[in-house]
Amino acid sequence: MRDLLLARLDAASGLTPEAKELLRDLLPSEQVRNGGTPNATVQLRSITAACWRGIGPRTTLELPPGPGLVVVAGPNGSGKSSFAEAAETAITGCNSRWDGKRARDWQGGWRNLHTPDGVTPEVSVELSVGERCEPVTVRRTWHGTKVDEARTRVVGHDGAERKLGEVIDSGALDLARPFLPYSELGSMINGTLGGLHDAFFKLLGLELLAEFDDRVKNVDTECGQAIKQREALTAKLLTELSALDDPRAREAAQVLSGTKPDLARVRSLLENRFPAADGELVRLRQYAGLAGPDLRETVGALARLRDAATTAEDARSGSAEDARRLARLLEAALEHRRRSQSAHCPVCGSEDRLDRAWSEQARAEVERLQTQAADAEAARQGVSVAVRAVHDLVQPVPVWLRGETSALASLWQDWALCRDVMHPRELAERAERAAASLDEACRQVRDEAARRLAEYDDAWQPTAVRLAEWLAAAENAEAASDRRRHARKARTWLRPIIDELRDERLRPFAQRSQEVWQKLCEHSSVTLGSVNLAGTPGRGRVVLDVSVDDMSAPAYSVMSQGELHSLALSLFLPRATHAASPFGFLMIDDPVQSMDPEKVEGLARVLDACARDRQVIVFTHDTRLQQAIEHLGIEATVLGVTRRPDSVVGVETINDPVKQALAEARDVSLDPGIPQDVADHVLPAMCRRAVEAACLETVRRRLRDEQGLGLAEIEERLGSLDHRTKAQVSLALLGDERQQAREAVERICPGSWTLIETFNSGAHRPLPTVDDRRELVRRTAALATAIRRGPGARLAGGAR
Repeated sequence: MRDLLLARLDAASGLTPEAKELLRDLLPSEQVRNGGTPNATVQLRSITAACWRGIGPRTTLELPPGPGLVVVAGPNGSGKSSFAEAAETAITGCNSRWDGKRARDWQGGWRNLHTPDGVTPEVSVELSVGERCEPVTVRRTWHGTKVDEARTRVVGHDGAERKLGEVIDSGALDLARPFLPYSELGSMINGTLGGLHDAFFKLLGLELLAEFDDRVKNVDTECGQAIKQREALTAKLLTELSALDDPRAREAAQVLSGTKPDLARVRSLLENRFPAADGELVRLRQYAGLAGPDLRETVGALARLRDAATTAEDARSGSAEDARRLARLLEAALEHRRRSQSAHCPVCGSEDRLDRAWSEQARAEVERLQTQAADAEAARQGVSVAVRAVHDLVQPVPVWLRGETSALASLWQDWALCRDVMHPRELAERAERAAASLDEACRQVRDEAARRLAEYDDAWQPTAVRLAEWLAAAENAEAASDRRRHARKARTWLRPIIDELRDERLRPFAQRSQEVWQKLCEHSSVTLGSVNLAGTPGRGRVVLDVSVDDMSAPAYSVMSQGELHSLALSLFLPRATHAASPFGFLMIDDPVQSMDPEKVEGLARVLDACARDRQVIVFTHDTRLQQAIEHLGIEATVLGVTRRPDSVVGVETINDPVKQALAEARDVSLDPGIPQDVADHVLPAMCRRAVEAACLETVRRRLRDEQGLGLAEIEERLGSLDHRTKAQVSLALLGDERQQAREAVERICPGSWTLIETFNSGAHRPLPTVDDRRELVRRTAALATAIRRGPGARLAGGAR
């Protein structure tokens, strides 16, 4: 970026040499981003949570490796979003769902209500890092009742601890954040999009442009302040001169009243009154106003420094690093005992040494050691703060005093050199001596300067001193006026260059946003045009070109909630899928809400495109996304999340709803411990669900292939369907739910009509044995298979 600007500057023909030189002086140095930070691709292997949000006992969500689409489905309250929040919290240390919310209302519910006593809540992710897919686990555990009372540990495949910054690029996490929680679907589009503007500015490497523009603008502002200062001093001095009966005052007033004051006449007037005294008066004024170190503040800061040094020396005797190592050792022993459920010591071989009493003592010792380490770290930080506080009090040698060989200059140099001393004890001693000596020297110089200035203290002298001040301000303003003129010309040239470079780098992202929008809102009357950045970081916004039926309109007033969510996705995906992002995964929570069927189908296509080179994980309770994926023939892994009493959460792969229903029925049929009345009531209902799932699959296929209906039309047709099993079978085999399908059923699967009548009536013959139950499931499987094959097929052996 810096080279681009220099090339444009060299080629600029409309700028004066002074303006070019000003721009070269103000152009910032190029900053190297992410120096030393990791760039290896990161993907997810699994997400684990225990006693966290909606998840009670420890549960792991295993994820398929590599690029691909993963749908995590489950009803509201099943715990699926808890997995999404667990991954975000483990990697980022925070949960965006809580941002801006009252801590008591939102953060108070982070711990699962069914957490057993003594069980440590935790969230963790197992990552796959780099080309060799190195497994790395990031685990966050809680040691207190507050959500921020937690610590994060990162462990490599070899068991060695690593730093989070060695695995996760914190800068990339800010710029190309791979998480899109449902709460951010609304917060991303909060009207100004200021946060998104700043993120794009950094992502596109435009920080240098913003800093450059600020520097040029600041020159203009500083020059304007210098001119205003001269004008204010002029008005004040003219009032004073008019009240003084002195020819020199009248001459000075005449000079200052002109359109362009003659600075040479003012300078001559001062020199003639005090031969060769202009510089002397200035120097005396400087000496008279000389202020050395504030002894009271310095003494206090030095006392705090010595206290901090003493505290750090006391804490150092405890060896913070030894305390940490011993704490980790004890934690490992506790973890070994918990996993092995054994009280035997694996190190010394002693039996029954690691009992409950030992565990309690070990936990107490871990807490003591962690407290000791934290105290030592706090003491070291206290020393750093105290040293910095003393350094902040040390002022450099005044510019006008530099180069002198006087005792004052030497003492001030000793005081200034204290900023280079880092050792707290040495700093305290040197600063105390230097401050005392310099304060006394400044006092003597001030007294002497005041005495000499008093010799000129007549009616004219005070005015002459202020006239000298005015002359310095006027000279400064004269130089500032020229500099300001060049700065304004430079900024007039620079602004369109900045806009051009910014728009050029944003263009691919804007095009990608339009492509995503078109897929999501293909049939919408709202059109998303250009996406632009306006302003600079901290004061910028994203400008969206939105039109309705070719008429421009404000985005937020004309879009439905589904369109607003689509807009958020259109802005999120180009940023999250940036080529330089080290994150090989995206995690999106509940994007389907408020979307109509066409948008759901478009969403499936967008997710499929992203999943070609990334791991895309979508959490949803809305079955329409799965239906759209199946309808479009998109390859995806579907994981079902279920929640049982006491927050017991289960995860299983769901690729076939018919097979899934039959598997559940088969599990029930093979369990001899199920009571008779329960089996008689539950098992037929589970078998009926498998047959109805086969019917719906066949109906969707026929409506799509034979009638050419789209997903929205198919779902509308199914929504008006008679929900009786016989009606669904008729629609699947005959294309009309009002016709009698008995003959068609007997043709494809002889003996199955009585089975359907059993389902439809809700009555069933008793199932006294496991064999009877297995036979019911077998007959149901045969019928479901026949229905899926279609009306022209015949299943050998029937369902008798």
